[in-house]
Amino acid sequence: MACLARLALKRTDMRVSMASRLAIIALCVAGPVLLTAQAPSRPGDRPPARLRQPRIPPLPEAQWTDAQRNLAQKYSGSDNAFRTLLNVPQIVDSVMPLAIYLSEESTLTPRHRELLILRTAWLCGNESLWPVHAARARTAGLTTREIRRVAEGPDAAGWASFERTLLQLADQLYRNSAVTDRTWRELASSYDVYHLMDAVETVNHFTFLSLMYNSFGVQPDAGAADRLPADIPYRVVVPEREPPLTAARISPVEGTGIAVSRTFARYPKLNAARAPRAGFVNRLSPLSPRHREMLILRMGWDCQSEYEWAQHVGRVGRAREHGLDPLRIAQGPERAEWDPFEATLLRAADELYRDAAVSDTSWKALAARFDTASLMSAVLTASSYRATSMALNALGVQLEPGDERFPRLASQ
Repeated sequence: MACLARLALKRTDMRVSMASRLAIIALCVAGPVLLTAQAPSRPGDRPPARLRQPRIPPLPEAQWTDAQRNLAQKYSGSDNAFRTLLNVPQIVDSVMPLAIYLSEESTLTPRHRELLILRTAWLCGNESLWPVHAARARTAGLTTREIRRVAEGPDAAGWASFERTLLQLADQLYRNSAVTDRTWRELASSYDVYHLMDAVETVNHFTFLSLMYNSFGVQPDAGAADRLPADIPYRVVVPEREPPLTAARISPVEGTGIAVSRTFARYPKLNAARAPRAGFVNRLSPLSPRHREMLILRMGWDCQSEYEWAQHVGRVGRAREHGLDPLRIAQGPERAEWDPFEATLLRAADELYRDAAVSDTSWKALAARFDTASLMSAVLTASSYRATSMALNALGVQLEPGDERFPRLASQ
């Protein structure tokens, strides 16, 4: 792609000073610069919208195939969320292993798990996860007052110092897609590597689930006793995002392979539970490679996860081999070169990032072309890489030698 500065140089009056010419050329040497950039505002500026009707109805048991019945037995699934995912059985197998691990088997205490899950559900405005995990939280020893205090946030009076820090972790990951050094140090004062990774992935995966369930319109189950508190103002207050980490917080294991794989190899049990989600996105999804990489790259840009961006521009996603110009993806859906459908794909990624759900307008446009499996897979893909971006940023996964970095924007 021709450097915009060179084009400007060609159009510059021949009488321009040599110093000005050199300044223009320097922009080319420094790297690509975009004249404009379209990026959504950060999450947490406003409460997520809540659908009152499902967009994808839960699959009635009378319509289940033998394979779907086997999945219900395998995962003991019967609630609205599970029966919604059951519309695409491969999605169930991609989502449930990590959800079960983080809910029941991780190194965190049940109380700490539920604090993180409930706060994440509150941040995302998720009506279906809150009642399920409010009930679990009571079993873990939280009082009704403490459950309400989760919605009030880490600044509410009454939290022990470490539990306040856990809630701050959730807020920072949701708002900034990153964790401050101070929060990390405070967690590391009590948590080992496994606890730290489990805590981060609990927030990340339940953000992923919330974005999907919000977009699919999953409703609370009939008879659920708890609801998201409606009388608590939505408020997310976190420190400004810090500069990207220049050293890993979790050191990768030695050996071959890219840094992200070697980082999660530090924790085989968590890694095994994570693998099906990534496997669905990259190997089983019905999306075309082009549409998959558009969603992944746009979410990586929104979350400012440079490692994710580099891998999907480069060796993992090979964006250019699928006809994609990464610069256009960074500029966003308003670029005139996008056809309306692909602009909607990028806009849907922005909405999932900013609003924790796909808007009605974008949903209708996607549904006009995608069948149910493709529609669910598109939401899953962008939501999954929201979670992945948060993990890469929080754990400090470092770029590989020679990786292509973010384009430099005129506003930066």
